[in-house]
Amino acid sequence: MVDVGVKPSTRRQALARALVEFPPGLREQVMAGEGPKGPIEEVARSAGILAAKGTGGLIPMCHPLGLDHVEITFQPVGTDHLEVRCRTSCEGRTGVEMEALVGATLAALTVYDMTKGLDKGIRLGAVELLEKSGGASGDWTRP
Repeated sequence: MVDVGVKPSTRRQALARALVEFPPGLREQVMAGEGPKGPIEEVARSAGILAAKGTGGLIPMCHPLGLDHVEITFQPVGTDHLEVRCRTSCEGRTGVEMEALVGATLAALTVYDMTKGLDKGIRLGAVELLEKSGGASGDWTRP
């Protein structure tokens, strides 16, 4: 792991997303709670939060962080996509980008798990960092 002991603590924030692509017409059914495992949002939200909090135990060179906040949101995009966003923040010596990426990814995987009984053609798409702030490298936003 990188030695961050000499770095100053600053406010760190990150926002990441993962896209879930449904076959035509399936997203609305899923978002109405009509999947085989019931409503997806709260289960996927809980999974994403737990994943973000446990990132240091999943990614070998990632520092364990005491996150101050994790927020998972779901937003329909177009006609057949669902955007899963994870926003993380803490006061610390290292960034929270990995926590946001892991949270968004695990929430999206949970959506897949809860809906795969309807159609095996559901796909996970782009997983990407959208923005980060804090630290020596400053603020960054995906163009």
